[in-house]
Amino acid sequence: MKKAAVELDSFDRKLLTALQRRGRASYVELGEAVSLSESACLRRVRALEEQGVISRYAAVIDERAVGLPLSVFVTVTLSSQAESALSAFEKAIATVREVAECYLMTGGSDYLLRLVVRDVDDLERVHAQELTRIPGVVRVSSSIAMRTVVKRVELPL
Repeated sequence: MKKAAVELDSFDRKLLTALQRRGRASYVELGEAVSLSESACLRRVRALEEQGVISRYAAVIDERAVGLPLSVFVTVTLSSQAESALSAFEKAIATVREVAECYLMTGGSDYLLRLVVRDVDDLERVHAQELTRIPGVVRVSSSIAMRTVVKRVELPL
């Protein structure tokens, strides 16, 4: 089910940009950043939350600082692309804590995952005990990221 894009005016875009940079900013600080009153900021942010534009608030954690320095990109191919097979895989993969991101893909494989793990031994454990045990998985291929070149948490509004 596709979600329609929400119409955003220039103040909404400025507010969202400010929140992406400083999610804990007060409404006073947001108002100063976007030239609106505190009450106008509060009203607009609540509307953006209700419309689903702001889906949640989170802290951005440095993966290396918490002992998860390895990003691994994994392609997964299933035995079937039937809706029931896709749903079963998605339900199972959502329980694997090391999966930071999961995308249904076009092309040669069905899913692209980004895992965060401690080391190659941890990757081997996730591969053997988690990924290959999910029913319907016929192929798993991994690539280890050597270095992160660009990683943005801000959308280009």
